[in-house]
Amino acid sequence: MPSEFTARALLLDMDGTLVNSDAVVERVWTRWALRHSMEPAAVLRVVHGRQGHATMAALLPERPAEENYAENALLLAEETADTEGVVPVHGAPAFLAALQGRPHALVTSADEALARARMAAAGLPLPPVLVTAERVSASKPHPDGFLKGAAELGFTPEECLVFEDAEVGIAAARAAGMRVVGVGPRAAAHRPSAHVDSLERIRVEATAHGTLLVTAG
Repeated sequence: MPSEFTARALLLDMDGTLVNSDAVVERVWTRWALRHSMEPAAVLRVVHGRQGHATMAALLPERPAEENYAENALLLAEETADTEGVVPVHGAPAFLAALQGRPHALVTSADEALARARMAAAGLPLPPVLVTAERVSASKPHPDGFLKGAAELGFTPEECLVFEDAEVGIAAARAAGMRVVGVGPRAAAHRPSAHVDSLERIRVEATAHGTLLVTAG
């Protein structure tokens, strides 16, 4: 049975939620894993949804943070330059078209250059508010990004609805006190408020009171 939510604003993750960038992520992080004598599959289980330096901290806990930040800058440059295979998630173009003129923000673990490159490669319009890696105090699952997105749009956490695909993103939305719709196969196991296989299963309508009615399912 479909789930219905009323919200004043929507907060959207990018990778895995709006943009399928798995091909790039797998190429870049497989090379990183092999350089560090790690099993690529084990690394790829950790990487989704986090900033790169946070992934490195989880996998190399003894390494100084400065080294993680320095290497992450190199990986971000690699990922920004590589857009081969970056495509929109099914239903993303129509979903974003339905949000034009309505309050919504992109809240991503990518930095701004990478976010702009991937959204452009996927042919998707940028939301009016961007909360990227440079603008937060800590990576997801910390709630700072979602809280910042809500504040910039002028709404409370309770008035916002999040769309996420990754475990750490769903956890970040919950920590921010927000409801969250899980999108795609990665999200199903992590207890979002509702789950859809695809954004094609989302309908957004404006109500007479100025709120958004979101149907998921």
